[in-house]
Amino acid sequence: MPEILLTRLKPAECGLKADFNQNGFYALRSAFIQAAADPEGLTLVNILHQFPLRTIRLDRQLSLQAIRQVSYLFGRRDLIVNSIQQQAADEVATTLTSLPEPDLRVSGQFRWRKETITFNNPNRELPVPADIYLPQGLQTTAPVIVISHGVASDRNTFAYLAEHLASWGFAVALVEHPDTSAEKFQQFLTGFDTPPQPTTFINRPLDVKYLLDELQQKSESDPAWKGRLSVQQVGVIGQSLGGYTVLALGGAALNFEKLRQVCNQSELNNTSFNLSLLLQCRSTDLPPQNYNLQDERVKAVLAVNPLSSTIFGQEGLSKIQVPVMLVAGVEDLFTPPVPEQIFPFTWLTTPQKYLVMAQNATHFSYLGGKKGVLPVPPELIGSDPALARPQLRALSTAFFKTHLSNQPEYRPYLSQPYVNAISQIPFNLTLIKSLTATQLEQAIAGFR
Repeated sequence: MPEILLTRLKPAECGLKADFNQNGFYALRSAFIQAAADPEGLTLVNILHQFPLRTIRLDRQLSLQAIRQVSYLFGRRDLIVNSIQQQAADEVATTLTSLPEPDLRVSGQFRWRKETITFNNPNRELPVPADIYLPQGLQTTAPVIVISHGVASDRNTFAYLAEHLASWGFAVALVEHPDTSAEKFQQFLTGFDTPPQPTTFINRPLDVKYLLDELQQKSESDPAWKGRLSVQQVGVIGQSLGGYTVLALGGAALNFEKLRQVCNQSELNNTSFNLSLLLQCRSTDLPPQNYNLQDERVKAVLAVNPLSSTIFGQEGLSKIQVPVMLVAGVEDLFTPPVPEQIFPFTWLTTPQKYLVMAQNATHFSYLGGKKGVLPVPPELIGSDPALARPQLRALSTAFFKTHLSNQPEYRPYLSQPYVNAISQIPFNLTLIKSLTATQLEQAIAGFR
């Protein structure tokens, strides 16, 4: 993944040469990774300091353009993050002296069993697999939560979260999207398959729709499933491209006008450091029509590190009318928090919305499962994800207990005092429920 960013920068085209007139790609990659891991962070001075070779030659004009992009991205991010943290601190009237009971970070009272099923998406050649976690001993039907993984992941990535939510009385379905799964990417990287196609933006939400249809049919006709599931009361969780997936299911509409405006800009082809645009702009190859990806059964959406700024834009995101929680990692280099979660949060018009920022969290901090197929340096994975996962367990439980199970006694967990209490260094949390674009513009006023 760092290679993708540096390919966008195109060191040779920017006039960056190393010793013996070499293209500086690999040297810059090394400098970038070392700077990302260094406490000084991804500043220009630190990147140059970490550069491993003695000689650097720069084309002044193009290099300055790249430098401005980096400075703008990270400088603006720091100002906005500080502003939001201050806002959250100002709004806190009390500090919790002890954690409320029950502790949502630990397992609930219900045992569960796992069942693997397959179902058909008519747009796909092969059946789609899913793991279903069914809580045992419930006296009522269980609300359903579907989890959508990101690129090069699979249904094991969030098994830890499915097990946890099932223990709290939710029926949880982990769907595996075939065209962006770990197995698919392994085949692609070894030359035995093609890369994902733009149709994945359509097929992923449809996977969830057809999965819900299958669960509905089972709950109506299969004696082993009858009376177990409340398929009209569904929550969805997604990470990265899965975040896009669940926002679409919640009502966000594809914005082809925004895509044309952003993806046709010449600077995107050279020095854009928002890597998620590489993926979002793939959707411009779709026929521009009104795709109906919303599913009315979805009543609440939790999106972790979603990509959303261009594929939805303000017009598309404003159509969501169900409760939404956006989770942003401050150190996420792949779906940067400011353009992909923080500004998009201001575009949401639903009255029940939450923005959670995790300090020092990266794009990989909430992932579980085995090591992924993409070679990601440990420096970009960040601190131990095991420290961050209890936070997502607690927040997702509180969010869906409040907005899916309609249990208002869990609403106090969705507050800054609570996230202060469960914050685990280095992943300190900030939670806000309101924010405007004007506030963000004021935070970066005068920044160049």
